[in-house]
Amino acid sequence: MTTPLWIILAAVALLFFYGISIYNRLVKFRTMVEEAWSGIDVMLKKRHDLIPNLVETVKGYASHERETLDSVTQARNQALNANSVEAKEAAEKNLNQAMMNLFAVAEQYPDLKANTNFLQLQSELSAIESDLEKSRRYYNGTVRENNILVETFPSNIIAGMFGFRKSPFFELENAAEREVPEVKF
Repeated sequence: MTTPLWIILAAVALLFFYGISIYNRLVKFRTMVEEAWSGIDVMLKKRHDLIPNLVETVKGYASHERETLDSVTQARNQALNANSVEAKEAAEKNLNQAMMNLFAVAEQYPDLKANTNFLQLQSELSAIESDLEKSRRYYNGTVRENNILVETFPSNIIAGMFGFRKSPFFELENAAEREVPEVKF
């Protein structure tokens, strides 16, 4: 064989192995996104399991607040039944709002706020929320890396050939957090 033929074969082999390397990175990031979503799912399950206990505790003190308690239960059920990232995101927004209403009701009952069971449940929920926020950050970080790899050249060619797609971010936006705080003197 001649030298130019060897050079062409070597270049083709390098491109082939480079393509394999890109494919493996795409698989790695897709798997990381799936694993990160699993972490969020575990935290959401813990949260959803804790909510009925919290509702029952509040119910004992504020039985006439039926509408608020029912809205929390309904929002929890919707969150449990959501299947996609987008559906979970919307359901969790509704659940967050219902939980804020529940805690607003709890503020009206000093005996409830002093109840050790309620305080323990509230503390557990706070810890779960913190873990959930960490899980969301990890998930969104892996989604970012995956999406960059899926969209950038030349990995976008391999991604398109093998059906790798962008993953959706998971963001629970609280409209109240985006509002400019009002300062009064």
